[in-house]
Amino acid sequence: MNSETVSNLVTTGVDSEAAPIEVDESSLKRLRLATSDVWNFFKKLGPDKDGVECAECKGCKKVFKDGGKRYGTSTIKWNLDSCTQIKHEDIGQTIAELQLKMGSLKIDSGVARDMFAGYVVAGDKPFNMVDDRRFRNWVKYISPTLKLPSRNTVKADIVKVHKREAAKLKKILVSIPNRIFLTSDLWTSSTNEGFICLTVHFVDENRKLQSKILNFCDMPPPYTGFELSSKIFTLLTEWKIDKKIFFITLDNASSNDTCVEHLKSTLDVYGLLLCGGEFFHVRCSVHILNLIVQDGMKICGDAVYKIRESIKFLRKSESRMVKFKECFEDIEGLEYTNALFLDVPTRWNSLYAMLASAIPYKKAFEMYKVKEAGFREYCPSSDEWRRTEKICDFLLPFYETTKLMSGTSYPTSNLYFLQVWQIQLILINSLKNNEVLIRNVGEKMMIKFKKYWEEYSVVLAFRVVLDPRFKLNTLVHCYNEIDPISAKDKVEHVKSKLYKIFEVYDQNFSTTVESSSQLSNNFSQVTSSAIGTQLIKIVGVSIFIYLVICIFYFLCFLIHMLFVMQRI
Repeated sequence: MNSETVSNLVTTGVDSEAAPIEVDESSLKRLRLATSDVWNFFKKLGPDKDGVECAECKGCKKVFKDGGKRYGTSTIKWNLDSCTQIKHEDIGQTIAELQLKMGSLKIDSGVARDMFAGYVVAGDKPFNMVDDRRFRNWVKYISPTLKLPSRNTVKADIVKVHKREAAKLKKILVSIPNRIFLTSDLWTSSTNEGFICLTVHFVDENRKLQSKILNFCDMPPPYTGFELSSKIFTLLTEWKIDKKIFFITLDNASSNDTCVEHLKSTLDVYGLLLCGGEFFHVRCSVHILNLIVQDGMKICGDAVYKIRESIKFLRKSESRMVKFKECFEDIEGLEYTNALFLDVPTRWNSLYAMLASAIPYKKAFEMYKVKEAGFREYCPSSDEWRRTEKICDFLLPFYETTKLMSGTSYPTSNLYFLQVWQIQLILINSLKNNEVLIRNVGEKMMIKFKKYWEEYSVVLAFRVVLDPRFKLNTLVHCYNEIDPISAKDKVEHVKSKLYKIFEVYDQNFSTTVESSSQLSNNFSQVTSSAIGTQLIKIVGVSIFIYLVICIFYFLCFLIHMLFVMQRI
């Protein structure tokens, strides 16, 4: 066995003898390199025409050389930072693991600063944490060679990371062929500073739903519809997506109605909206549901008020809660398992949560009323407890619908139609309820329901038709349950709008195909013309060279003849 081979002992069993196998050293080296963590993001393609090994990035599909003495994993790993399809935090971890496997950890200050900036952002850490002496000592102990950045450097690094990620997102949004959807809302901080948030929702090239916050930025007053639309339009043009908007979802503030009208007219001037912006505005379904229930709860009377005040009284001091929990020891089969919940005025579902947390403990409330004289004016009576239970049962479907339609990890547009339909059926049945309170609440809620949902959103009804589980027959069934007389007209209305938007997409697709075909024909014509011109040039040059050679030989012949004549 010479120096160019390596012995590799392979045993085929417990009692078998070791059989030496000669393996080429360069092959063994390539096998070791293939175990690098970089190959989590690259795929080997084999040698190219020059015989050099190549690899393809699994994210951006770019091809790089990785074989021979000139190329290796150190060459291709730098692509990871610029790839738009691979998360940056995975890159830093891979590089670190790669360096550890190579024997020593060589910290790249650029990668370390980027990873630290990501940690500060994700953990909502203050910039001045790098000034803490104990933190700096801890970092110095782990890596004496690592230079910790200052707070200003951390801030600059975060801005740099944001710009890099924003550029990647902009590239993705511009490249996808489909249209995108927007949601926007205003937010006021504790210091009364106004902010606007703009979020984009789209289906990426892998057919996965993506939601990205484009901007969370300062919004100075006044908060009029005109100012809001101008701000949103400016943000859209900065992201270069003003030509790709399908619809935008906002809450039901009056200023948002003005905002939508002005934004729609601005975009439609340039012909950037489908069907002239007919489907541009989609109202927030969860916000409408919140308004409907809030209206109904205004007439619930003293029952809900007393439960709210009772919980406030108990949670005001720790001693009261301790005394309240002692009441459970005297009640057989009752335990304090879930904490009492206090509602938030702006969120109706918190009202349901408050009632649902209090009702199981009504016996404990009664016993605490006996022990604590000051609690008697807040504790509900037996009749009020009964009405509260009725209200809680009535609100349960609304609570479940709100939770379902507030999901962020799954599509919700396909849920809209059936959920609104179920809510309408519940309200219709509540008008026939034997309980006067439920009838009054139902009447109040039905008025608000008709204000916003007298006509279901057509663009969201499309989602039911396109869902293979439901199709058009589901719309026919639902409309017949509500009003058999107008059901046929409503179904035909949805069909006509669906056909209309299909024709627009079909026309745009045909125009794109024709443009591509025309471009291909033009290219062929230009190519043919260029080839013909090139051939003429080649023939002309060839004739010119031939004439030059002929003249040269003719001159040589004349010189020779003159030389011969002189000798004679």
